[in-house]
Amino acid sequence: MTQTETAVTTVGIGGAAESTDMVLNIGPQHPSTHGVLRLRLVLDGERIARAEPVVGYMHRGAEKLFEARDYRQIIVLANRHDWLSAFSNELGVVMAVERMLGMEVPERAVWLRTLLAELNRVLNHLMFLGSYPLELGGITPVFHSFREREELQNVMEEVSGGRMHYMFNRVGGLKEDLPAGWRERARRAVAAVRGRMGTFDELVLGNEIFRGRTRGVGVLAPELVHAYGVSGPLARASGVDFDLRRDEPYLAYGQLRDTLRVVTREQGDCLARFEVLLEQVHNSLELADACLDRLADLPPGPVNQRLPKVLKAPEGATYAWTENPLGLNGYYLVSRGEKTPYRLKLRSASYNNIQALGELLPGTLVADMVAILGSFFFVVGDIDK
Repeated sequence: MTQTETAVTTVGIGGAAESTDMVLNIGPQHPSTHGVLRLRLVLDGERIARAEPVVGYMHRGAEKLFEARDYRQIIVLANRHDWLSAFSNELGVVMAVERMLGMEVPERAVWLRTLLAELNRVLNHLMFLGSYPLELGGITPVFHSFREREELQNVMEEVSGGRMHYMFNRVGGLKEDLPAGWRERARRAVAAVRGRMGTFDELVLGNEIFRGRTRGVGVLAPELVHAYGVSGPLARASGVDFDLRRDEPYLAYGQLRDTLRVVTREQGDCLARFEVLLEQVHNSLELADACLDRLADLPPGPVNQRLPKVLKAPEGATYAWTENPLGLNGYYLVSRGEKTPYRLKLRSASYNNIQALGELLPGTLVADMVAILGSFFFVVGDIDK
């Protein structure tokens, strides 16, 4: 029998410890990880030598559950992976099924979907605009963001009946028409939020401590954006000028080109990502106003199509993707002509976006890790779908 050599590392006072790597697990239950995400970091002193995002702690198996639910039931599963973007999640599913059926959606439903998608985008972004400064030590912005969210949550709840999981999309349109007077209440809510958005410009972007913690920190190169399929505000903050609403228009976005602005930055740092998010809120509020104007001009009409009692998609496959608040969200639907999908594959934005951390974190300081992680604006359910 041969004796196996054993490596012994002596850690003590002095220079012996300086070259010893430390493995640090951030999460899966840690204040800096937004939830059940684990980061396995290898540290060299105060610097991160290697980083590995470890996902899967919240996996719901939604893609398998899709195969055992009919086309009405899968909507309730689809709207939950990014719980801040439920309306947008529903939208991709019904668009995929409508495309398979060759179904035209009534014009009023198209404009209403566009309006509610943009209000949902604002709700998503406001959460991060408040929580990101909180992670860096500033508690005040989160109170402002929740006040503005409540303004919009009220109108979303009134029209759909839900606060987070709206379940308002249906194959062929929307669940029901608007309540009486809702358009005016929605317009007042949009105006109220817009009138107070300057708070974030002054309170957050004007804060020298916030700028010091974020400027030049966590720079994401455009090459990494392309390599990992990073999308949404993260990609645009690194100068990647791509937005499905403009480049492959769906819903009513093709008619909103004069209002839609694709917000980009070149710096690719934490500050740029926050600035893109903030400016997108301003533009989404403008888009919401434009949709409300158009809805006021449309004659009364249906907001959905009548469907058979048992809905079956024809045999075939299709892919429908949307510009969700956090990035590209896609559904690859395969049908065998039954009332349930044969396969429904979800491409979520956060899953791709978070993979870039493995390349971005090495070389940065541990003190900057929370600032970088927070600026990636992900939802853990959108990773572990």
